[in-house]
Amino acid sequence: MAGIVPPTMGQKGQETTSSKVEEKVDYLNLPCPIPYEEIHREALMSLKPELFEGMRFDFTKGLNPKFALSHSVFMGPTEIPSQSSETIKIPTAHYEFGANYIDPKLMLVGRILTDGRLNARVKCDLTDNLTLKANAQLTNEPHMSHGMATFDYKGNDYRAQFQMGNGALFGASYIQSVTPHLSFGGEVFWAGQHRKSGVGYAARYNTDKMVATGQVASTGMVALSYVQKVSEKVSLASDLMYNYLSREVTSSVGYDYILRQCRLRGKIDSNGCTSAFLEERLNMGLNFILSAEIDHRRKDYKFGFGLTVGE
Repeated sequence: MAGIVPPTMGQKGQETTSSKVEEKVDYLNLPCPIPYEEIHREALMSLKPELFEGMRFDFTKGLNPKFALSHSVFMGPTEIPSQSSETIKIPTAHYEFGANYIDPKLMLVGRILTDGRLNARVKCDLTDNLTLKANAQLTNEPHMSHGMATFDYKGNDYRAQFQMGNGALFGASYIQSVTPHLSFGGEVFWAGQHRKSGVGYAARYNTDKMVATGQVASTGMVALSYVQKVSEKVSLASDLMYNYLSREVTSSVGYDYILRQCRLRGKIDSNGCTSAFLEERLNMGLNFILSAEIDHRRKDYKFGFGLTVGE
């Protein structure tokens, strides 16, 4: 009888053995990381909403499952450069017409404004792993038109990108998963028009409850961000931006709250600037938008509201 193992002890031993097997990491089958340029994606969603001032109205009409037209009207002030501490604004208004073609392997987006600016974006899956992304802006102002093309290669546990743009701009980045939750990456760029070059490094750690990222570049930039997912509908975020060449530092904290009919985002930074962005769904295809930003130091106060209508 003394040599017989009790059933409870045997079950505990089996549980311990199975848990050890589950904890073993298969380093030959790691997940593919997100692109290098998007490592701060979750923090930017909370801390960098699309704030605006004035009134905007966006209408999108789908002509078929793949093609849609859009109309946008904006009325509000535009800031102009000034040597004084106070912000100088002039009233402006413009209309924007757009066309969208969306296919599983091809996306074409075009926008033209009343001031003559033309914006275009292209995303095309050349193969299952290779994607071409391009964007361009054409304008009547001399030396203000620009374009950029990016080749994004998606491997099993890594991503590689190559960029080229006007002004002899070239860049390359690579990010590699080293564990199921941790990834490291680096980038290099050359701007021939301005005779500048640089390198950068980044790290990202993410789980189901949090995302922590860090990035440093030879240009002097150090960027840290942290996002805590309190629940499925609530996220808290913070970031720190430091330039070790100019000794400038800025930090901010923000939130992202998803309710049943609306989404509320906002932040406050170390410069005393507070902002909030609200998207309220009034009905199917009808959203109401509120945007507000208060900068006490510059005595700059912005408020905007708008409607988004689309199928």
